Amino acid sequence: MANAVRYGVQIGAVDRQDITDADLYNEAIGDAKLTQELGFDAAWLVEHHFSDYYPTPNPLIFLSHLAAACPGLGLGTAVMVLPWYDPVRFVEDVSMVATVAKGPLYIGMGRGTAKLEYDAMRVSMEEARDRFRECWEVTQLGLQGEAFTYNGKYVNVDRPIQIRPSLAPDRKIEFFGAIGSPGSAEIMAELGLRPLALAQFPDHMLIKILDRWTAKNEQVGKAKSDIMPISAKCFIADTDEEAREEARGYLASFYKLQAEHYTTDSTPWGDIAGYEQFAKIFANMRLMGDPAQNDPILDRSLVGTPETVARRVNELRAIGFNYLLISNAMAGVPREVRHRMMRRFAEEVIPLCEKMPVPERPVLEVRAAG
Repeated sequence: MANAVRYGVQIGAVDRQDITDADLYNEAIGDAKLTQELGFDAAWLVEHHFSDYYPTPNPLIFLSHLAAACPGLGLGTAVMVLPWYDPVRFVEDVSMVATVAKGPLYIGMGRGTAKLEYDAMRVSMEEARDRFRECWEVTQLGLQGEAFTYNGKYVNVDRPIQIRPSLAPDRKIEFFGAIGSPGSAEIMAELGLRPLALAQFPDHMLIKILDRWTAKNEQVGKAKSDIMPISAKCFIADTDEEAREEARGYLASFYKLQAEHYTTDSTPWGDIAGYEQFAKIFANMRLMGDPAQNDPILDRSLVGTPETVARRVNELRAIGFNYLLISNAMAGVPREVRHRMMRRFAEEVIPLCEKMPVPERPVLEVRAAG
């Protein structure tokens, strides 16, 4: 039987494209309040800089505001880009949010893939994996509540320091590592991080990611994870075609903006150590800016009638995911569309998910799974 499932909502500073940044942030606060009103587990934020593609440069600052605006609501990040942070300041910020927030706290972390952002942060992308690892190691040390030192390639803490505020003994923070490939699944398992996946990958890739993570996790002697989250775009309507038509338009705009943000035309991904696997992913990104090209993404996402969406949720549960992070919060998507999705998911989809059977884990062709 599939594990009990939880549902969160990814929110963002998004709405119509003709409003101010201050208004965009007010929209995000409104989305968080509706998230709590509808009984979702948590509101999650992404980190991005310098463009309309999620202008939320420091999710932890915003989460501290939401902790006051929505007392008790779970809060999450998907994700914080660790190579851009001073590790000591990062662990201090996490500790502060964990202290002021009263609900569950989920910190998803990744190494980032936007060269625009890396260049502006004055960090080499080839240093990303090492900087990620060192920041995560410092974070673990700092949250133990004792004085510590650290000696790494990029980070050195020679004089013992103790992070304040110190966490209460019973305060738990759930940490996750963003997974973009089966190889990165193994890296995150080695670091002791649970996987945070994207539903835009084909099912055979998701299965391979979880299998590789599980095998490595067992090899390094870590406990089995009780939270396995996956993020999925969600559009719900009275008919499948109506939902797909709405999703096609918004997702086409989203992928065009994503391609611009990630400078897919000018970044030589294959030449950047550690990012070679992204060359193919980003080569296809502009294609998905054409509504006629993104039907495969719709099939993998949560798009359709409540029954269709519930069936897809349970397919993802069958693969091994038990935390669905849903969203259609993208630049240009107005409040009516976002709130309609959230309400229909909470009021119609979730009850259907509990009534419908969770299928057996998919058995895929060897060719696809290889």
